[in-house]
Amino acid sequence: MKLTKEQALQRRHRRVRGKVSGTEGRPRLAVHRSLQHIYAQIIDDVNGRTLVAASTNEPAFRELISDTVKASNIAGSKAVGEMLAKRAKDAGINTVVFDRGGYPYHGRVKALADGSREGGLEF
Repeated sequence: MKLTKEQALQRRHRRVRGKVSGTEGRPRLAVHRSLQHIYAQIIDDVNGRTLVAASTNEPAFRELISDTVKASNIAGSKAVGEMLAKRAKDAGINTVVFDRGGYPYHGRVKALADGSREGGLEF
């Protein structure tokens, strides 16, 4: 029996989460991608708290970008990664564990990771 796209995504996500966990010293950078937006959170799994978050669906992102950068493209994802890294630096977070959320590591997910690295996060 063939898996649907959603079932395959959930299976890959469970497989990734079995290996990746965030701690206080090295929290998890979790990515969620939809058709129009991309969301990223830095999570402490031990205490179950979101430490920092950024997305293309917030007013700070709209103020940051120009008219040529859209929320649903690679440039928008890279801007979210840089915005997340800046917020993480302000919160005192330098190193994270990357959780791609079951999505393939290319395109917008890779752009977010590259933007986070350029912003100063290490993973």
